[in-house]
Amino acid sequence: MNGVLIIDKPAGLTSHDVVNRARRILQQRSIGHLGTLDPMATGVLPLVTGTLTRLAQFYTTSEKTYEGTVRFGFATDTYDAEGEATTAPQLVSLHVEEVEALAARFRGVIEQSPPPFSAKKIHGVPAYKLARQQKEVVLKPVQVEIKEFVILGVETDRARFRAHVASGTYMRSVAHEMGRELGCGAHLESLRRTAVAEFNLEDAHTLEQVAAAADAAKSGSPCLDDLFIHPRKLLPQFPSVTADEPTAARIRSGRTVNLPELSRARQVKVFSGQRELIAIATRVAGTLFHPKIVLCGVDSPSGHPVAQP
Repeated sequence: MNGVLIIDKPAGLTSHDVVNRARRILQQRSIGHLGTLDPMATGVLPLVTGTLTRLAQFYTTSEKTYEGTVRFGFATDTYDAEGEATTAPQLVSLHVEEVEALAARFRGVIEQSPPPFSAKKIHGVPAYKLARQQKEVVLKPVQVEIKEFVILGVETDRARFRAHVASGTYMRSVAHEMGRELGCGAHLESLRRTAVAEFNLEDAHTLEQVAAAADAAKSGSPCLDDLFIHPRKLLPQFPSVTADEPTAARIRSGRTVNLPELSRARQVKVFSGQRELIAIATRVAGTLFHPKIVLCGVDSPSGHPVAQP
């Protein structure tokens, strides 16, 4: 089973928990995910299965969209609602104008300090492991980009938002810094990821829906296949070409092929028929393309399975 399946992650599970459940449901070991979600967060978690785990390298810098709530009045050590309070609680009554003005300061390219409880590594050790041992965690600020940050509503001490961000941005850190700017402390109370790259909530299914479809598949129902993203929708930034049988055979064996209709493209998706994505090929000269990764047929030494956290 080679494909991309979008899960609507429930709160309380780690991304790796979701991968493990999917492995049991689909009875398949080769499954990875395209971008970690915190246990508290819900929403879009793309899973890649089988040989399509090799596509993970094209999603390492994917942009993401979130909706969530920032609660003002106290900060926490994890920068979210699951942590311990690190400041004394304060009564806060927000005004929408001040929150909107505050949000404007975070739009664009900014310097951001990752949360102490994060997967960022210090001398090879994840920061969250050091933080749990109550050891000092000092993470260098990094440059991130917040392309959209809109306040959707304000009620007493809470502000709802929508954000579209570049890879590597922590909304927990944004919430923490907003509280620091107002002098009252704040943390991320809830977070829902609504999109990753070309995938959104309309594509997502619950683990229960996947389990039901897998059970139905044992009786010959095709409904499980229907849950997977159509291969033609993957990596829309790359043009597609449908190879004839001789060309497909060369691609499957990792050999260079001539694709004259795509002379201006740098990388292309190569299909055999409508649904079988067999390779991502890179232009080497003129109209000659060499498979960067082979997804169907002879294994490609350049393909690597997605690493699990």
